Amino acid sequence: MEKLIFEPEEGIPVEFYVLEQTKLGGVSYILVTEEEEGDGDALILKDVSASGDKEAVYEIVEDETELAAVASVFESMLEDIELS
Repeated sequence: MEKLIFEPEEGIPVEFYVLEQTKLGGVSYILVTEEEEGDGDALILKDVSASGDKEAVYEIVEDETELAAVASVFESMLEDIELS
């Protein structure tokens, strides 16, 4: 499982494990968790990088409609996962 280190503008860097990734409407999304194995909380992150950026910039998806749509895609990709 791929591990990424996220460095917020302010705060302590956080390590996430990437469970899955997808692209909807030309926008990239990743499903991440802090736990390598077992049950844990997951976040859906949206790539908000500008073209030409050297590093990807991700934000937590907070819009309820967008979150529901992307969560549905991830649930269909990962049969043994339920996002709520």
